[in-house]
Amino acid sequence: MINIPKARLLELKKKFKNKKIAVIGDMMLDCYFWGEVKRISPEAPVPIVEIDNEFYRFGGAANVAYNIIKLGGVPIPIGVIGDDSFGRIFSSLIEDAKIISSGLLVDPSRPTTTKSRVISDNQQIVRIDREKKDYLTKETQTRLLNYIEKIIDEVDGIILQDYNKGVLTPQIIQKVISLGNKRKILITVDPKFNNFFKYKNVTVFKPNRKEASDALGMKIKSQAEIELAGKKLLSKLNSKFVLMTLGEEGIAVFEKGKKEKTMPTKASKVADVSGAGDTVISTLTMALASDANIYEACFLANYAGGIVCEEAGIVPIEIDNLFNTILKDGK
Repeated sequence: MINIPKARLLELKKKFKNKKIAVIGDMMLDCYFWGEVKRISPEAPVPIVEIDNEFYRFGGAANVAYNIIKLGGVPIPIGVIGDDSFGRIFSSLIEDAKIISSGLLVDPSRPTTTKSRVISDNQQIVRIDREKKDYLTKETQTRLLNYIEKIIDEVDGIILQDYNKGVLTPQIIQKVISLGNKRKILITVDPKFNNFFKYKNVTVFKPNRKEASDALGMKIKSQAEIELAGKKLLSKLNSKFVLMTLGEEGIAVFEKGKKEKTMPTKASKVADVSGAGDTVISTLTMALASDANIYEACFLANYAGGIVCEEAGIVPIEIDNLFNTILKDGK
């Protein structure tokens, strides 16, 4: 069991301020259309939803950047959006949140990755995805890498946030890790199935149970299976640490030559797990950039993930909410 004294918590909170974190990956826009179903369409046996409210939120790597700013940091999102109406909505959200936008490249050949949800009576009727999963063109990859090389000496940490939408190509992954390691910059990874084993030699590799299970081709249910999976990932990836999220069972932390540590979830009630992984990687990276050790960072990240799981929908973690909750629970 990890226990962080009050003085240390307050010290870490203070250090969070203005930590500059590059968030490289798939930027997304989440759209929500709320309405009421009063009748069935005469054109097909489907409900007609009369929309009375719509709103837009950050999704994917953009939600990670938003969590960083809410934790007191300075995110630098690096990725692509399309030259379309959703791209303009995304840009307006970035401007409203006062997030640095110079790393967001417009690629006219791709749509802005957008997930639109139609909801009635608190139930999702349909989700419409607009995306292109092909890898970025060589030209766009070069533009992104040139930008990363330009700003890399300014950052305190790098998050590689992969949703398999084409931004994190093998070339970009390899180059960013090489650049970061040469400068001894913290690198954390939130992977997906494609390119799972390309993320070698990073600081922290953070898959969830299903991602690790799919990539390793093994069941991960029992404690023994969790331990074996963690050891395999450390060996295959040569990462300094592996953090495996286990849903309602919390997280497991692995380090070479040491026994794994597990931390139970801090959620008292799970309303929605959407976005919890984004919150965990954001908090973990901010903590490590603020000189927390891996167990302190995982403790804070686990708490943050538990807090947002208690909220409906995708919400960021607020720094005061995080530290006040921990201090209150510690009394």
